[in-house]
Amino acid sequence: MSEPEQPTAVAEPTSSTADRVTPETSDQRLLRGARARREIARHAVEVASAEGLNGLSIGRLAGDLGLSKSGIATLFGSKEKVQLAAVASAGEAFVDAVVRPASSAPHGAARVRALTEYWIAYAEAPLFAGGCFWGANLAEFDSHPGPVRDALLRQHGDWLALLARELRYAADTGELAGSDADLVAFQLDAVLKAANIALRCGDDRAGDRIRRVLDGFLTPRA
Repeated sequence: MSEPEQPTAVAEPTSSTADRVTPETSDQRLLRGARARREIARHAVEVASAEGLNGLSIGRLAGDLGLSKSGIATLFGSKEKVQLAAVASAGEAFVDAVVRPASSAPHGAARVRALTEYWIAYAEAPLFAGGCFWGANLAEFDSHPGPVRDALLRQHGDWLALLARELRYAADTGELAGSDADLVAFQLDAVLKAANIALRCGDDRAGDRIRRVLDGFLTPRA
């Protein structure tokens, strides 16, 4: 791609223009733009959790939020960038709702239980209109390489790594019987995905079933 053509000259601002465009007003515009981006991205999460990231469009968001399509296009530039902003916003909300509160529990089995309990609350409430954001979108993008798939997989990988790290700590300190932490994290994540579907289908026993499965995983060392 060629470099954009540079203007041959730049006119000096008039005194009236300089009076209107100040560092303060420029900062306020940047702040308003950042706030608008956050609000649009958060609504995009709600839509994508129920209808998938492919259900997003600049026109859809503009209609939902009473904004102009050109305004949203100026803020994001493309549908893919809206999707990426939604993925990032969902990740931040999940960390705030599940990961950060659980961090007050001791490392190891107690942290795994805390993460699981906060995840159950996240799915039962639910935090997003359509339930688990990754449950709704990972399957949709698993065979579509690109930046959106990469972002989803990176977040999912971080979650698996967090579970495995705490399970490994529990095994190393003698809390649990020796086990393959990565395998147990994979199994627990699969149970959570199944529970998300059950919850969306109205099964109010899914949370208790998760706890029973977790009890089986967290077997103390004899």
